[in-house]
This record gives sequence, C-alpha cells and structure tokens, in this order.
Amino acid sequence: MSQTRRLAAILAADVAGYSRLMGADEEGTHERLQAHLRELVNPKIGEHRGRIVKNTGDGFLAEFPSVVDAVRCAVEVQRGMADREPEVREEQRIRFRIGVNLGDVIVEPHDIFGDGVNIAARLEGLAEPGGICISRMVRENVRDKLDYAFEDMGEQQVKNIARAVRAYRVRDRAAQVEPQLLVTPPPLPLPDKPSIAVLPFANLSGDPEQEYFADGMVEEITTALSRIRWLFVIARNSSFTYKGRAVDVKQVARELGVRYVLEGSIRKAGGRVRITAQLIDALTGAHLWADRFEGALGEVFELQDEVATSVAGVIEPTLREAEVQRAHRKPTESLDAYDLYLRALAQVAKETPEGVSEAIALAKRAVAIDPSCASAAGIVGFFRHWQRLRGWGPISETDVNEAVGLARRAIEAGRDDPDALWMGGWALATLAFEHDAGLSAIERSLALNPNSSRAWTFCGWLYGFSNRPSRRSTRSSGRSG
Repeated sequence: MSQTRRLAAILAADVAGYSRLMGADEEGTHERLQAHLRELVNPKIGEHRGRIVKNTGDGFLAEFPSVVDAVRCAVEVQRGMADREPEVREEQRIRFRIGVNLGDVIVEPHDIFGDGVNIAARLEGLAEPGGICISRMVRENVRDKLDYAFEDMGEQQVKNIARAVRAYRVRDRAAQVEPQLLVTPPPLPLPDKPSIAVLPFANLSGDPEQEYFADGMVEEITTALSRIRWLFVIARNSSFTYKGRAVDVKQVARELGVRYVLEGSIRKAGGRVRITAQLIDALTGAHLWADRFEGALGEVFELQDEVATSVAGVIEPTLREAEVQRAHRKPTESLDAYDLYLRALAQVAKETPEGVSEAIALAKRAVAIDPSCASAAGIVGFFRHWQRLRGWGPISETDVNEAVGLARRAIEAGRDDPDALWMGGWALATLAFEHDAGLSAIERSLALNPNSSRAWTFCGWLYGFSNRPSRRSTRSSGRSG
C-alpha cells in the first residue's frame, strides 16, 4: 500500500520555558494553556483554513494548504497572545515560539511525518519567546504577499537534519510595540548548591532505533549523578523538554536554574557505538571536561552502566574543583557555610601544615554558621588525624575530643552525604578507635556513591587494619592505633 504524500505548510509551536512554568504552577499552567488554545489558537487556525494535527503537551502541530495562510495565522496568534494575561507577571505569562516550513509530508489519519515536519520543529526551537522563525522556502513564497519584515538568521545547523537550514525571523510591522513579544523571562535563581542538567543526547547514527539507547544513557547518567548528594540534579522530565531541539546552554541555564550542563551524542557504526560527552559551565560557556567512550552495542545495559559510572566518577571531582575555584573568586565578606567548606578543601590541597590548619579553621567556621553542614564537620575530624599522623603541630586531647564529636555529628547529620560519611568514619576509626562504626559509615558512603575513589581507599585501609582481606569476611571488633 502506497503512502499518501502532499505538499503542506507546517506550523510547529511550543511554550517557551514550559518546564519552568509547570514547576511553579502545574495545574494553573495547564488550564491557562488550554484556554489559549481553545479561545485563540484553534479559531485562528480554522479561520486560515488550517487544521490542528496534534497537541504535543507543551504546544501543537498544524498544517495549512497555503503557506501565506500559515504565516499570517502565526503572526495573528502572536499578536493575540501579546494581549492576553495582562494580570499575569511578564515572567509567568505563556509565550509561544513558532516555526513555519513548507515541505513534502507523509499523511496519516492523526499525524504527519517527514523532513518538512522535522525542519518546522527545529525552526520553532530557533524562535524567540513570542517570535516566529521561517525557512527560506517559506520566505520565498510569502515575501511579496505579506507586509512583514524578514530578518536573515543565516545558515543554521540543526539537530538530526544533515543539511544546514536557512532561517528568517518574522517581524510584524503592524505591531505597535514589537519588543513586548520578545521579552525573555528572568533566569531562575540558582540553588544553594552546585546544579546540573543532563540534556538528551543527540542520536547521530541515523538509526531511529538507537533513540532508546541514547535516552537510556541519559537516564543512567542522571541517576548516577543524583547519588552525589552535594549536587542538585535536574529531573529527567524537565531536561527532556529540550529533546530534538537546537538549544543554547546559556538558555537552558536560565530556564532550569542550573550552573552546569552535560550534553553529548551517540553514533553507531556496525556493532559498536561511540558516546561523546562534554561538561559546560553554562554561566561562562567554558568547557570543563570532555571525553568519549566506545563499546559493543550487543552489551547494551553493561555499556550504559559503564559509561554512566565513568562519567559520574570524573564529573564529581571536576565539578568540585570548579566550585572551589568559584568560591575563591567570591568576596570574603559574602561567604556562607558551603563556600567556607570549599575553601577548606582548597587549603587541604596544598598538603602543608599551614594549609591543613587553615582548612580546619575554615571548616569550624562553616559548622558554626550551619551546624548541619555535615561535610565541614567531617573535615575537622578527618584532618585532625592527618595532623597527628604527620606530626604537624601538637594536637591536644581537647582537639581530639572535639574532632571525634564533630565526626559523630558528620555521620549523624550526613546520612545521605557520602563525603561526610567517609570522612567521619575515618576519624572515628583512627581517633576514637571505633573501627566497626567507622567502617559502617564508610560502607554506607560507598552505597550512596560507588564512584568515590576516596571512600574505596579508606575502606580498604580499615579492612587492612582489621586483618580482613575481603569485604565478605566476618566483621570482628577490636582496637588498633
């Protein structure tokens, strides 16, 4: 049975910052969007002889027999949206981004497919909130028929389209105050700890069947990063609103409220797959880390697990170092407990008696500001042992008792903090000689973050101290220096 094809003008639209709006008011945003579709969008599409092909949750897809009607409809929808919701704050208003393309499509009863549709969706991703972006083919067909201005955006390389797409912004000359349509909502405030979004990986293999592998890869990495308790990880559902769209990482940072973005791609060749990933500081645009991984596609789950573990293992120290550098650039008068903790880590890295003493002083200041700062409490206990071990200055009994007390606090307050657990556990084992309690804390740290090389190191030391060659050995109690 042959496929039904036809030339059509395709209009693709989505809501700018939809995940942000839903996060602030899920039911209210849904109701407002449905009202816009019912009262403005659907009537305008019908008025211009178009039809809604499908709703996409945060937008819609429509087709028109006339490209002039499609562009005119897009402009009138944006005009209408500019006048709606006057009582709503600008950053909370619903604003559509619209892309229009002219192309050959495959028609089914409830959907349309083909490059013509895909390019319209990519053009929508290039549009500004309240704006319209069209292809060269559309512009050539409407330039002398509609009184709009067309701003050349140049050749755009968009995701999953082999050739570059020439894009144009549509400017409505009839609009009295055009910039109102293009106001970008203010960025979401950053959380009080490092934040990251893992964007959907691009499938460069040309094989749609590999989409599941790419999506599974992102989900595994997101889960692995979520085990790092000092890291705020954006949920998969929010990150996947960017799937299939050409995005600017700085825009992602503004819309999701994150400092770091991880993006990547997969490419299949024969029975093997290559995965690339890069970590970006979205606020500065700096690339912090990049790497690639290869493996046999037949071992799909093992490969996903291996890559996720490797990525999480290397990102943790990379992000921590980036955060340490950020804390150093921050004015000293505005330091909070977390920044003091980061500065303490930087002092430790000097591996000098003065550095460790300063690290302990900074960590104690952090605990004074925030008694629940478990990692800072763990630093005091851990590095008091280091001072004693290396003979760096006299360590009084009062110092030891304070360190043991803070180690216990670190373990109690940091039940879900892998760093606090291994540092507190090591301090208990080496300063209070409570090997079983210390080892239990370190093992809990490893359960939370199996990628922590430091937790594995000190777990091994404690097994050695206890004369246990294997983690399967029966635990025995005992004291040793």
